[in-house]
Amino acid sequence: MIIIDKAILHILDFNSGMTVYSDEELTVQDSIETFLLKHIEKSWGSQEAKPGTFYDDSSFQKLLEEYISGEMSFVPFSKAITHVLEDAFTHAEEMASADVIVADVRIDDQRQIAVFKSNSHVGYTHQVNQTEKGIKNEIINHYSIMPNLTQKMEEFAFIDAGTKAVSVSSKKYTIDGNSIYVFPEILLECSLAPSPKEAIKNLSKTAAKVAEAYGQDKVSTEAAVKSYVAENMQEGDELDLREAGKELFPENAAMQADFDTAIKDAGFTEPVKMDQEATMKKVCKHKLKTDTGIELTIPTDYFDNTEYVEFNNNDDGTLSITLKHIANIVNRG
Repeated sequence: MIIIDKAILHILDFNSGMTVYSDEELTVQDSIETFLLKHIEKSWGSQEAKPGTFYDDSSFQKLLEEYISGEMSFVPFSKAITHVLEDAFTHAEEMASADVIVADVRIDDQRQIAVFKSNSHVGYTHQVNQTEKGIKNEIINHYSIMPNLTQKMEEFAFIDAGTKAVSVSSKKYTIDGNSIYVFPEILLECSLAPSPKEAIKNLSKTAAKVAEAYGQDKVSTEAAVKSYVAENMQEGDELDLREAGKELFPENAAMQADFDTAIKDAGFTEPVKMDQEATMKKVCKHKLKTDTGIELTIPTDYFDNTEYVEFNNNDDGTLSITLKHIANIVNRG
């Protein structure tokens, strides 16, 4: 359950050179409440967000503590956050106008400070003009279109008011010639761990690369990866990539060693906290497409079960797939 206690919108309009800081909070009701709730829900469940930890000398953490303790009220707190972003993006090569939303919310009874940044997009709208001949309706560009309810905020951060745990989704910008992730590096001043999406991507990529290097089939390896992830998610919400090599390549110590080295080099030194439900949706099925244009979707649980699916290597180098014990076929086209 999400409850929005406070929210405010500030505008960074670099096109006109006019930054507009609001002196009042948003009235969180009706369409505004719907807009905020949808984007909070969508961002909170994002598999792209990375968990973070504040550096000891983080200015944001000190600012947060002032706000949480009551030394600073919400509006000045939100302005201080936006000022840091404005100062950073003023020096960016990709200087795009943006809307910044700061909110004090409760998600499942956990108090969170949320910061959203949405770059302005060019859209089209109508404009009614009065001319000498009467009314003339025009189509005009509009440069401050915010994401609709089916889209997502481009960058966001959630900070737990109690534990100070951080969750961030950010983009890289070129500032004074340096590539920088503004949200974690400049605004929050925190370190980041890999995201759930990065964990699965690196696990699949590394396993496939090792399998290919040793002449093994990448398709069956990918299926084994999904099975490994699914089994882990049934037991808990953490995925330990360091243990995967033993499960994926149980009979080859050299492959295990190569896999372990690659995972360590990629920065996965600790288990990654996952969203069990979202992760299971990603790995519950295995989609295949042959070079002949045939597409198959096979439940991961069945992929290695020769009672239902069997893969055979033919003498001419091609592959045959046999589906077994089928009593009925439904046309879903």
